[in-house]
Amino acid sequence: MLANIRNFIKSHCDFKVYTCTIVAVMAALAVAPCIWFMPEKYGYENGLLENLQMLTLLAAFIFAIKAKVNRKFFNFVAMVVVILAIREVNCGRTIFFPVPGEVNEFYRWKDIKYGWLAHPIYGLYMAYVAIYFLKNKLFITLWDLIKNIKLPVWNIVLMLAGMILGTYAEEVAHNMVFEEITELLFYVALTGIIWLYAFNKDFQLTKED
Repeated sequence: MLANIRNFIKSHCDFKVYTCTIVAVMAALAVAPCIWFMPEKYGYENGLLENLQMLTLLAAFIFAIKAKVNRKFFNFVAMVVVILAIREVNCGRTIFFPVPGEVNEFYRWKDIKYGWLAHPIYGLYMAYVAIYFLKNKLFITLWDLIKNIKLPVWNIVLMLAGMILGTYAEEVAHNMVFEEITELLFYVALTGIIWLYAFNKDFQLTKED
């Protein structure tokens, strides 16, 4: 059993520290100081932390569409990044429909003309992304990546840490700065993973399209 675990780690796990890993570590190190010292307003919708998240997702999107290999797969990745970005701004509600004179308050979709269309359109887009994934048999590409390419361990660990801490911040701590900084950690680590698989030759399946 232990031998199998060691063999799996040796053949499937990459413990190297890349530049994108260092960036994710810096984001992780920023979590505690931000929670302790950052004013709450920086965790508001459209605040500093969310704007940094959107810039990070923009970088992830650009990396995905600029990939030179497995283009259909990375087109799918880019579409998933768009899903994450749309989720961050609640389908645009937190950008276009603030309540005048209120701090960090926004009209609900039911209070907006034709607002009921937002979530169905978002759902249709997600359905399209799922169909694209299945139609192009990208599950085969994904399985080949998992089976044949090593996993960037530290970026994955930091991404999972951001996801777990972000869920805790939202569901238990109810701390907006805590939630937003850990979401930023998740996005930074994820963007690093996308960069590695898109551009680092050690993480690429093939040089063919």
